[in-house]
Amino acid sequence: MEGHSIHPDQLSNSQAIEHLKGALAEGKGWMQALLESMALWTLPEEVFRERPHKYLLDGEAFDWLLLAERLLSEVDGLVPEEEKSHLLLSGDVSRSVSEEEFKRLLGPEKHSAYLNYWYGVVVEEAILQCVEEEEWKRLRSGGLRGFSGVTDQAYRHIYGLAQEELLRKFRQEKGYPQAPTMTLTEAKEFTYWLFKYRMKHCEGARVASDTRKGILFLERVRARGRRG
Repeated sequence: MEGHSIHPDQLSNSQAIEHLKGALAEGKGWMQALLESMALWTLPEEVFRERPHKYLLDGEAFDWLLLAERLLSEVDGLVPEEEKSHLLLSGDVSRSVSEEEFKRLLGPEKHSAYLNYWYGVVVEEAILQCVEEEEWKRLRSGGLRGFSGVTDQAYRHIYGLAQEELLRKFRQEKGYPQAPTMTLTEAKEFTYWLFKYRMKHCEGARVASDTRKGILFLERVRARGRRG
């Protein structure tokens, strides 16, 4: 009987985990060791501890914090808990590495995919939150309370369609069932799809303006976090 072969992705990912453990054992900084291990990782998705982990959305957007959580779970107790929590909650690496070091350690391909995720998911979510906040302020200034359609108004303002209609289009395109709820993975995929929908259907100056709005919103949130 022929033996079972090991898929190259599985082999490289085992090497990534072993590299992380070995680098930490040698006393290397944990963030540097983590990013080096990420550069070795090639598996785009897996089921880990009975939970789907999709590290690469649409084959092009790298969910690096999900992979960070996955890799750090292999070295519990070897990374300071407060620092690990800060990274996974904020995505802020500035305490440990510079922007240039981050790019170099990830490698050009993964860094490019990281930028796709940052603009396509992180900034896109921020745009929606910012517009929802603006809508709430507008309603409150008009004396209205308890208005339940703020999120839908925000979707219409940004994308020109209601959330429900956009979600239906997304699921049809992906071949996903029209279910009453979304998994976290599907929600990220939907956000990335919205980003690409906005790039395709919205006027260029408006795309740039909304993107800038999302980035400024993130900067304000992070500034509040640092003050807190």
